[in-house]
Amino acid sequence: MSKYFIFIPNFLSIIRIALVYPILNNIFLGNFVTSIGFFAVASITDALDGFLARKMNWQTYLGTILDPVADKLLLSGTIFILWLNLYIPLYIFVIFIGRDIAILVGAAIHMTLIESETPLPNILGKLTTGLQISYIFTILLFQIFDVNLSLLILDIFIVVITLLSLIVYAKGWLVSLNKYHNE
Repeated sequence: MSKYFIFIPNFLSIIRIALVYPILNNIFLGNFVTSIGFFAVASITDALDGFLARKMNWQTYLGTILDPVADKLLLSGTIFILWLNLYIPLYIFVIFIGRDIAILVGAAIHMTLIESETPLPNILGKLTTGLQISYIFTILLFQIFDVNLSLLILDIFIVVITLLSLIVYAKGWLVSLNKYHNE
């Protein structure tokens, strides 16, 4: 019976990809209530597809590609449009995007040189994604309620977590490459 449900996580990732444009467009237009609603649905699909894939063993090769692509499109796109409209500082944009690019390059190298399987995310990577989603929610809520507080402490916190996550990924890649070259 579960073989008929195996594609549900993939469908959820496709929904998340489809929501990227409405989220970005509504942020650009200043429709923050609509954008946060779409962003909430997209965030729920992210949590749900991962849960179903792991707990119900509904994993597919396509899902190993779709899920991270959907995550990168959602987070990178949202961070880009928030920066473009001056809701976040440039350094947040650069660090978020830089981490995503580094992870994509690292995963490509890993899959090319070490093993063809998609590298699994680590716990700090998952935490970072969750915190980045929370950061975006906070920015959108501040826009909805016209809150004019400094977010410097929150900005520094998310930068530190994002950079720590990148360092942990990079260390893992270096260890894997070292093992590969020593074999």
